[in-house]
Amino acid sequence: MKVELQQIDKHFGSVHANDHITMTIPAGTIQGILGENGAGKSTLMKILSGFIQADSGVIKLDGKKVVIHTPDQAIHHGIGMLHQDPLDFPPMRVVDNLVVGSPGGLVPNKKEAIAALKKLQERFGFQIDPDAYVETLTVGERQQLEILRLLWLGARVLILDEPTTGISASQRLKLFDTLRKLAADGMTVIFVSHKLEEVEVLCHRIAVFQRGRMVGEAKPPYVTTKLVEMMFGKAITLDERAPCATCDPVLKVEHLEVEDTRLHICDINLEVCRGEVIGLAGMEGSGQRMFLRTLAGLTRPVGGKVIVHDKTLTGKTYASFRKAGVTYVPASRLEEGLISGLSLTEHFILAREQKGFIINRDAAVKETEENIDQFFIRGKPETHVEALSGGNQQRALLALQRQDVDVLLIEHPTRGLDIESSIWIWSKLKARCQLGATIVFISSDLEELLHYSDRILVFFGGKVSEPLDAGTTTVDQLGQLIGGLGMKS
Repeated sequence: MKVELQQIDKHFGSVHANDHITMTIPAGTIQGILGENGAGKSTLMKILSGFIQADSGVIKLDGKKVVIHTPDQAIHHGIGMLHQDPLDFPPMRVVDNLVVGSPGGLVPNKKEAIAALKKLQERFGFQIDPDAYVETLTVGERQQLEILRLLWLGARVLILDEPTTGISASQRLKLFDTLRKLAADGMTVIFVSHKLEEVEVLCHRIAVFQRGRMVGEAKPPYVTTKLVEMMFGKAITLDERAPCATCDPVLKVEHLEVEDTRLHICDINLEVCRGEVIGLAGMEGSGQRMFLRTLAGLTRPVGGKVIVHDKTLTGKTYASFRKAGVTYVPASRLEEGLISGLSLTEHFILAREQKGFIINRDAAVKETEENIDQFFIRGKPETHVEALSGGNQQRALLALQRQDVDVLLIEHPTRGLDIESSIWIWSKLKARCQLGATIVFISSDLEELLHYSDRILVFFGGKVSEPLDAGTTTVDQLGQLIGGLGMKS
């Protein structure tokens, strides 16, 4: 299906999110939309998929003007969108999620849905149990389910907003293979990303956005430096590695044993120094998240000890861990990190210890304004957090963390962020290390793990590697360990 967007314009208050954007996407094309966080990429796609309405402009499908005011109208016209955070119902089964929103009256035909699911899975090589509960699936599997659901509902234009965020390298390859098959069958695929290497290897053409405007287009062969300059208006380079210099133990893990319904990991031993950065690598679901949550007191171990500043905290509550100087930053920003419906000011009120029974709102607004300036958050004190872009939500999460933290535990610190934002986030995190904080983080980005970690632990199938020196480990070596090659039994 050919997609034409003509003079699409959208304001959110004083923010000009889309500034008269015009572009044409031929059928059978994988169209890349590249840009920094807050550039207007997601806004344009939400307009096309009916989640929000443009102030002005025209949408044409196969040359015919259409009006799209709701996601239901969008799917009726053959447009489906896979969002950065899956729009599913975790407590429900796969088949129940599949039939949500489908035509067929009050009682959907689940046998027909399961048959269709099986047929689609065979086509793309997916393996999702129709009777499994969605909350037991990995992010990659939830993503596959949403693609299957949209295809079953008749989507001929598939929009994917930062789809590789939080999925493993193998799942990313599977996704790209699926998108190529769809494009070869004549579907239009719109791939929204800030990751240059992904759009370069996948997309037939790229449109580059900057501050609400489309500033350029490119076709293969792509020149990375030119794409970066179009995105940011300048060249971007990584900072030099800054390894930890001395060792003053802050966090100790002795013979730690953790488990869930799928994994049992035994005998993890680790001593982390003040100012050190520890990276946790592995395919999604390999145990690194369970380990990190155990270090925060959110998951109880079945054996061993967690010690902070020579104080054993094993089995204590998250509140006890926080009191000891440990804090946790989750990957799911709006599910665990922030509260939809509350403003930035209200978040800072909740995050800070209050004195007395009366909240000093003027002081809270002033603190929020200071943090907005310091962390370059594109929003105002009264802005609700769900209205922020993913990158600005991440900046807000970091701004909410106390300054007197000794151990900072982070899931995917640069998830969904562009290059410049990622470098900025790590400059803030490294500044905390200079003040004595210890960081333990999870990432699926091998380059990020190697560049910012002092040491790396690799998780695979219930096993954990010995700590690796990040400065002497290569991407290939790390990738092989993540795939299980070279892991000691």
